[in-house]
Amino acid sequence: MFFRPVLILFLSLGIAAGPSAAQVVTAEADARGIPTIAPLIAAVDDAVVNIAVVSERPAQMTPLFRDPFFQPFLPPLDQIPPQRQVSAGSGVIVDAQEGYVLTNNHVIENADEIRVTLRDNRSLKAELVGRDPATDVAVLRIEADNLTQVPLGNSEDLLVGDFVVAIGNPFGLGQTVTSGIISALGRSGINPEGYEDFIQTDASINPGNSGGALITLDGKLIGINTAIIAPNGGGNVGIGFAVPINMALAVLDQLVEFGEVQRGRLGVVIQNLTPDLAEALGVEAEAGAVVISVEPDAPADTAGLAAGDVIVAVDGETVEGSADLRKKIGLRRPGDEVEITYSRDGERRTAEVTLADAGGMRMVGPDRGGFDALAGVRLSPLDRSHPAWGSVEGVIVSEIPPDSRAARAGLEAGDVITAVNRRPVTTIRDIDRELEDAPGAVALSVWRDGRTMLIVLRS
Repeated sequence: MFFRPVLILFLSLGIAAGPSAAQVVTAEADARGIPTIAPLIAAVDDAVVNIAVVSERPAQMTPLFRDPFFQPFLPPLDQIPPQRQVSAGSGVIVDAQEGYVLTNNHVIENADEIRVTLRDNRSLKAELVGRDPATDVAVLRIEADNLTQVPLGNSEDLLVGDFVVAIGNPFGLGQTVTSGIISALGRSGINPEGYEDFIQTDASINPGNSGGALITLDGKLIGINTAIIAPNGGGNVGIGFAVPINMALAVLDQLVEFGEVQRGRLGVVIQNLTPDLAEALGVEAEAGAVVISVEPDAPADTAGLAAGDVIVAVDGETVEGSADLRKKIGLRRPGDEVEITYSRDGERRTAEVTLADAGGMRMVGPDRGGFDALAGVRLSPLDRSHPAWGSVEGVIVSEIPPDSRAARAGLEAGDVITAVNRRPVTTIRDIDRELEDAPGAVALSVWRDGRTMLIVLRS
């Protein structure tokens, strides 16, 4: 019998109580003489929370709206109230003092309202600090007394075979604990557009677990549960994934500081080093990323890298392939200096590279105040896959809600915003700066299908 594996991302939310980090507890026999991890769970479960997400979507057209007989008796579709949806997930308190909660981006990305329920049944409205679709990490903030945070581990120290415990809110049942081992490390390729370094585990993860905690037996948080692979969209079959805590914390720091993740850019097109390529290029390395092309004036070009070079290490850390290099560079900040080790003509060389700004996806939070002409619109940097590449400079409209102000004014997905109020923009932060200073009306210069147009949005 054959089945098609399906990647499932699960909703989850987080919050808890207790003013300090939980105590570190190891598995041992209790007073009954029974081996148990109950003390471990008791020490950390207050820091794992449930998340409820309320979202709205436009009313859907039914066959009645297309039937001429019923049309005179039905209101216009745009006058029908939007449909409200409620979903649930999990989250983990990682800073009790500030009230920061880690969860998944896919848990809250369409939220109009986010509520966190603590272990003691307190229900709190959460503020969206920021989210990063590329790593599927989001940060919430809650205000409450006596919060408990989970002690943080180091995901770089993990080994395949380590015992782990997953805590979350599967199927909305309430807090649930499952156990297993780390099945693999450094998994990638699940979302080719993301920055991945997943921990794979056979601890049961199911719908609602997303954003929950993956804990080692010494009571430390080493991952944020994210997804499973299952046949035909079914339940858990022992292949689950978690975002390593080191990656999640790096994202948290930037989201708290900037509201977005500022990523470094090397400026190369790469592919995996294969045995055939290694032989053809005279490279002895067994792993690495082959440079296919270098962008003119990019950091790699300035540092002297060229097509045919094989990048084998970043700051002394081995590069396993193109996805690994993308992750290592993408999790650094613009302006960071990195040492690139590469092979050329069989010779090992090094280059000091100062990373440029790769841009990022714009996040518009539900609590953003004032007039935001692009509220709800998702923006991303212009790349070579877009037809406008090489013709104009600007920022792509990646997604746009059909009921948004911008959509009603005529903005469409795929448009390239080249200027705001006649001021050229090349990055998402350029757009945000111009919008902050904009009056009640905003004029967007837009490239679409080889022609330019002006779209005006009013408050």
